Amino acid sequence: MMSSYDTVDQIVAARKAYNETLAQAADRTRVTWLPVLLLVILALFPLMQFVGNYNYPIHLVLYTLMYVTMASGWNILGGFTGYISLGHSVFFAVGGYFAGMILARYGVSTIIMAPVAGLVAGLLGYMIGLITLRVRGPSFIISSLALVMICRILFEKWQFVGGAAGLSLPINDLPVQWAKLPYYYAFLVMAAFGVWVAYRVKHSKFGLGLRAISKDEIKAESAGIDTRFYKVLAFAISAFMFGMAGAVWGEYLTYVRPNIFVHILYFSVWPALMCILGGKGTIAGPVVGAVLIVAFNEFFVATLGASAINILATGLIMALTLMFFPLGLIGTLARYRKLPRALNWD
Repeated sequence: MMSSYDTVDQIVAARKAYNETLAQAADRTRVTWLPVLLLVILALFPLMQFVGNYNYPIHLVLYTLMYVTMASGWNILGGFTGYISLGHSVFFAVGGYFAGMILARYGVSTIIMAPVAGLVAGLLGYMIGLITLRVRGPSFIISSLALVMICRILFEKWQFVGGAAGLSLPINDLPVQWAKLPYYYAFLVMAAFGVWVAYRVKHSKFGLGLRAISKDEIKAESAGIDTRFYKVLAFAISAFMFGMAGAVWGEYLTYVRPNIFVHILYFSVWPALMCILGGKGTIAGPVVGAVLIVAFNEFFVATLGASAINILATGLIMALTLMFFPLGLIGTLARYRKLPRALNWD
């Protein structure tokens, strides 16, 4: 006679076999060669300078790579964990100011200091997360917006870092044709690192815990997950990405100012919109979203001028896209099994 233990063992074995089958199917459909190919193409792209002046295309790619870095970092908190933050420009500014001050006073390039600036921003994010992540939903979103406002006032009044006028940073002494390349390759490395970190987090026990929190935080805590630590750590990792990006962006612009770096739209809202448009919680989603939003904005600036009209047009396109792709492009296509293999990076 079969005991209840035998039945349970059979159910467990069947579930394990089913999960292994799903994992094997995912491995067969997942594309690993495309991200590597894109990385090689982007690494070789600046060689176009030998045949003409491609400074502006290089700038656009550099700009997009910066947003890929930030959007991939934001995805760890907003996509995997489900906590929508609109205050991450604070960590972008912290990274920019920290590395900018080191460059201005000691002459150490922000490219070298970017990981350290990211650690400073991540540590600040961890401490802030211990406080702000006590609340959920709209309360957390409002607290993240309040953080931006407080930080903006602090930087504008803090004369040690230049106050409202900010910091002026030295220009590198490379020829104009090659002046952008150090920052281009720095952002390329950071973007690749951000996508890799997002992938590793998603396929780890930590990432499984974050997704459990996103689905039902109370049940996740009941299952033994230290939800507070997981959330705060996710917050710190995303802040680290923003801090690195802000560090290099400051030297690229040759200045760091509160009204530029503590900007709610460009460095808080845009990374969130990129994840949502591309598909938050996916690996390729932030990359696709960053490319599309930068492309939309560039097109409308070129056709409508640098005014509020181009922002309105970009917002309209994004709203229409999300009407037809409510889970973002990657998420919606994946749900209906119409996602091209080339975009399946999960």
